Amino acid sequence: MDFPERFSNLPAYAFPRLRALLDSHAPGGDVVHMTIGEPKHAFPAWVKDVITDNAALFNSYPQNEGTDELRGSIADWFQRRYGVALDPASQILALNGTREGLYNAAMALCPELKNRSTPIVLTPNPFYQVYMIAAISVGAEPLFVPATAATGHLPDYRGLAPEILNRTAIAYICSPANPQGAVASRDYWADLITLAEEYDFRIFADECYCEIYRDTPPPGAMQVAREMGADPERVTVFHSLSKRSNLPGLRSGFVAGGPKSIAAMKQLRAYSGAPLPGPLQAAAAAVWADEAHVTENRRLYQEKYAIADEVFAGVQGYQPPEAGFFLWLPVDDGEAAALKLWQETGVRVLPGAYLAQGKSGQNPGEGFIRVALVAPQDETRRALTMLRDCLYG
Repeated sequence: MDFPERFSNLPAYAFPRLRALLDSHAPGGDVVHMTIGEPKHAFPAWVKDVITDNAALFNSYPQNEGTDELRGSIADWFQRRYGVALDPASQILALNGTREGLYNAAMALCPELKNRSTPIVLTPNPFYQVYMIAAISVGAEPLFVPATAATGHLPDYRGLAPEILNRTAIAYICSPANPQGAVASRDYWADLITLAEEYDFRIFADECYCEIYRDTPPPGAMQVAREMGADPERVTVFHSLSKRSNLPGLRSGFVAGGPKSIAAMKQLRAYSGAPLPGPLQAAAAAVWADEAHVTENRRLYQEKYAIADEVFAGVQGYQPPEAGFFLWLPVDDGEAAALKLWQETGVRVLPGAYLAQGKSGQNPGEGFIRVALVAPQDETRRALTMLRDCLYG
């Protein structure tokens, strides 16, 4: 199949679809954006000083895999957070945002054939769109596995048929989950890792929301894999400063995994990657080393969890998110609800179907809207109250 043909039947990306749905209609009030997961809390003020102090590095090509300082800071954080010691030189690769890594990991690590067949890449449904595009780009078959209330809003990969699992090369999993806020437990990770060992596939764990939670830090995939003594190449994890530190524009993330996996990704990145500029790498190293701003950021989200729980108390089907900063709210029809809310209140939310795959009646996101809790508290309370009164009143 020619490369362009792989993409010929893809649905439009979520946000162009949203603009097509809403923008020809006037908002019913002052616009409140609750669609995109773009953090609005303040990032540490000293980040600007670090960039300025290291501005001379703009005169040099940046280190492709990340400076020793940055990878060392990441390794220290990983040890503090998960109790797992990583070799900064061989097990960590700095990324220009984790979307790059989630895509290039498939390019570097997905086999051309699995058991003499086209490989399968498993993805939750709903899902982050890059999982699907990565699978298609490497000539694999993306398989969308429902992540619904019936499965705890995480995909039941264990329930797949052996003939599917025998062809599986990669399983993407997001925990805390976007959009539902579900957290993979230690038991869930252990079962998935056992399954991956049995059928010889890799786990790509997208853990970018791991520092935003209610009470208990979500366990990590590599943490559980180490405790189990699993193959060190079995699990590859992805993290970011975008949500943890309110720095989506810094474009700083990392991937960690077994030395062979990281070596393959480094080789690909040497040809195709776009490294983070030197001053930004210096800033990222300082940010990974600081926890005070992360604690404050989490407190602000915990207060907004409380607001949402209060506003939607008694709303049938409301499930408080365990982590992350999205609400996954049940409605009869996500598109109709988003349009009604926009026309009557000016609150802008995303239809859940835009984050999932499936024909009408089979799309697990159809009966939901995703609401991002990124606005300030007062604005969040006002918008959620209008949403409740408009859609559930």
